[in-house]
Amino acid sequence: MKHSFTALFVPLLLFTFCFIGCKSAKKAFKRGDYDESVLRAAEKLRDSPTNSSAGEILKQAYPLALQQNLDDVARYQNAPEAFHFEPVVDAYVRLNRLYDALRKCPACERLVTVRSFIPEERDAREKAASERYEAGMLSMQNKENRQMARQAYEHFESANALLGGFKNVQSMLDESYEYASFKVVVEQVLVTSRAYQLSNEYFQNKVNEFLQTNKRLNKFVRFYSPQEASSTRLKPDHVIKLEFDDFVVGQTLIQSNTDVVTSKDSVKVGETTVNGKKIPVYNKVTAKLTRTRKSVLSSGLLDMQVMDFRNKSVVTQEKFRGDFTWVCEWANFNGDERALTAEQKRLCSVREINPPPPQQLFIEFSKPIYDRLTSKIRDYYKNY
Repeated sequence: MKHSFTALFVPLLLFTFCFIGCKSAKKAFKRGDYDESVLRAAEKLRDSPTNSSAGEILKQAYPLALQQNLDDVARYQNAPEAFHFEPVVDAYVRLNRLYDALRKCPACERLVTVRSFIPEERDAREKAASERYEAGMLSMQNKENRQMARQAYEHFESANALLGGFKNVQSMLDESYEYASFKVVVEQVLVTSRAYQLSNEYFQNKVNEFLQTNKRLNKFVRFYSPQEASSTRLKPDHVIKLEFDDFVVGQTLIQSNTDVVTSKDSVKVGETTVNGKKIPVYNKVTAKLTRTRKSVLSSGLLDMQVMDFRNKSVVTQEKFRGDFTWVCEWANFNGDERALTAEQKRLCSVREINPPPPQQLFIEFSKPIYDRLTSKIRDYYKNY
């Protein structure tokens, strides 16, 4: 019975796929999307080479797709607009996509004469890349103007996308980017403290990690460490100065309170004798519970100054606050333990422990500062 069901189900499934595929090809044909119609029909003919409906659609759609794309080539080839060879490239890309799809379908090649436009596409790419390259070189005549340098970079980028390695486009990309980019040096984080010997290592490493993963925060903003700037004799646009200039580490607050607690239910507290029989006596019990909470408060401010490197003026300044509270709670009691809840018993099993060292407390309150700082940097430079 199982084999019989499978024998019926598989052909039915194939028929359903073919029906859906042919329907999709026909829909695309009716709305004038001949490229899509060809691709859909070819897909069905690969799965079902004798599918007559898909074959008929292919025979009608492929000549129309060819003509539609070749009309685009003729329209744009001699157009007066700048970069008019780029839509020509697009048309040849579409034609060669059809060629690739049909070459993978033996049944399709028996129904239509498949044409390749690979040489034409290559020629159009060279002409389109040349247009972009020349536009980039023209913009580079005013490369000291950052906006013109950015235009040049965009043109060289397009040329490289059209035809990788065209002329010396890679070196022109590098050169134009140097003029187009907005360079920001982020100085080492300073920690000033008379009371503690604190290291900036954790925070500095996090900042370095941010800079490494966001070298180019947007297309034209680039960050440098002081070492990178020094080794390349960089003249930045901005310098970001970071300093922890106000912080408290390890401010301790101890709070204790004592309460008399009573058991929720009556429990056995003894026995009495009635008529010669021992009977348990039940009552609620109490205990004196002392709860202690030690809080170690740490907080600080990071000062961020964005300086204009040329005139040494402060472009913007902001302070970021971070707080961290370490807490230890414990308790002890006198009286009947049965008066305590499960949570109160747990607290009575806890012993006072020492807080983390100042360096760790410094790290903990600096974590939210790092998040706020990097969010601000991202937001501030997103439109540069």
